Amino acid sequence: MWKEIGDREFGKLRPNLFSSRIKSGRNSSIQLSNHKEIVSAHRGSVNSLQVDLTEGRYLLAGAADSSVAVYDVQCASHEGNGLIARHKSLFVVDKQHEHGHKYAISSVTWYPIDTGLFITGSYDHHINVWDTNTTQVVMDFKMPGKVYRTAMSSLATSHMLIAAGTEDVQVRLCDIASGAFAHTLSGHRDGVMSVEWSSSSEWILITGGCDGAIRFWDIRRAGCFHVLDQSRSQLGRRPPLLVRSTANKVITSKSSSINPSSSVKSRPPQRKTNNGNSSKHGGLNKHSSQLKGSVKQRLHPGMLSTQDRATAHYGAVFGLRATGDGMYLLSAGSDSRLRLWDIESGCNTLVNFEITRLQTSKPLQLATTQDSALVFVPCMTTAKELYTGGNDRQILVWSPSNFTTGEVDEWRKGQGAALDQDNWSD
Repeated sequence: MWKEIGDREFGKLRPNLFSSRIKSGRNSSIQLSNHKEIVSAHRGSVNSLQVDLTEGRYLLAGAADSSVAVYDVQCASHEGNGLIARHKSLFVVDKQHEHGHKYAISSVTWYPIDTGLFITGSYDHHINVWDTNTTQVVMDFKMPGKVYRTAMSSLATSHMLIAAGTEDVQVRLCDIASGAFAHTLSGHRDGVMSVEWSSSSEWILITGGCDGAIRFWDIRRAGCFHVLDQSRSQLGRRPPLLVRSTANKVITSKSSSINPSSSVKSRPPQRKTNNGNSSKHGGLNKHSSQLKGSVKQRLHPGMLSTQDRATAHYGAVFGLRATGDGMYLLSAGSDSRLRLWDIESGCNTLVNFEITRLQTSKPLQLATTQDSALVFVPCMTTAKELYTGGNDRQILVWSPSNFTTGEVDEWRKGQGAALDQDNWSD
């Protein structure tokens, strides 16, 4: 790191390249944190975790013992052993609560635009919307079966929908604004284990089911518009957009130099009619192309018989994660395979990830680095700052290598400052 800092001071590294190298170095050196500890308040395995998207400060955790807790990961409860900051839960809601879940909590989600609300899904067939200030349920959605996963779009400005995957074959969209179900999405042939909103559009939803299918939905239209097929493949990732645009410019410039008169607008071929007037073929061709386009638009590719039965994994799809740029999708299945999909072409990129033994009894929560260069996958045998929860009921903090002595002293001075009071969004 110090070499990169020196190169940046002397102007040998550009700011973007310097930032990229620092992030890459921290991600590659991630290990169990030796300066931060989360004091788990759960008596069962931790099934779901999420840090709020607004401040990056509050960690929401749901566990198999029906409990949900919130931790402040920036302000420690107290220091232990001089250097280890211990973070206890700010509050815990368990089955003893008046409106607490009765069975395991499978999914927790922060409301995307503030920390005033959070959502929990449980095996007791309920999705609850909680007021963080009062720890009371403000909305309750009764589902037809066990709730496996819930998700809200971080891009949404036109809707407040919770996508819910359950053991039922239909995907349900719960509307917080009205307190009712907006509509259902039908197409899977078995339970839906994972749901993921697109990172490039607030209207696109991606779902993975126990039937091995990954389906793309535009929630404004009926039916899914695409089904991923593991037999369709391409070698490697696409080149960056800048590289492709440059290549297109080169091809265009070459074609222009070969045919200098190509800039002149060519007229469509004409033919004479019986009355001597000339008519253009373009109008008919244009009409027929529009007709074909309308037919193609009516026939959803995902609903065609040949494509509707396509599968992305040999078994259930347990985890989905869209990259931040919206170009790729990561999927994990019960076949212990991790696949990278090109969203634009719908092809399997054939990236060879190391085969690991994945837990197949419940949905998996995948995470990626900010630049989408690394993916973190929970496995049975064994990452900025990463939080993981497991069947041992513990929440562990993973971070880059230890501070230097000077950084430790500076950090301890900061911890001795005035306590920051909790201030939930209203």
